[in-house]
Amino acid sequence: MSDEDLPRMEFAFPGPLRDQLVAAVLSGAKTTTSGLLLEYERDDEKLPEAGERLVVVDSGDRPVGVIELTEVRVVRLADVDLRHAIDEGEGDETVAQWRAGHEEFWHGAEVRAELGDPHFTVDDDTMIVTKRFRLVSR
Repeated sequence: MSDEDLPRMEFAFPGPLRDQLVAAVLSGAKTTTSGLLLEYERDDEKLPEAGERLVVVDSGDRPVGVIELTEVRVVRLADVDLRHAIDEGEGDETVAQWRAGHEEFWHGAEVRAELGDPHFTVDDDTMIVTKRFRLVSR
């Protein structure tokens, strides 16, 4: 399978945040990411698995690298650990910092519109898909 045939990995929405996250992936600073289990369930999409390779795309929808998932876990939001938070490569030094930034994103208009719920909120029991990965190629 060529890189062009791989499933896509889109970090956040196109724009400055995606550009920042993709740069962190390419520099090696970002080796984990998180998503809402609800998004997989809503789209009737199977969860990714360790060993799966994904092509990372930038804000211009251009392939910029390939990552390989090394671990996929489903955890409660309250159970995300410090190692995961730090390895997201966004400069968070505590789980509380990581959570505040992710809550701001998940409570944002773009996510709420994508979910079709203008009042969507997360809490301690919201299920999160955490993914650990390594950069395979640029």
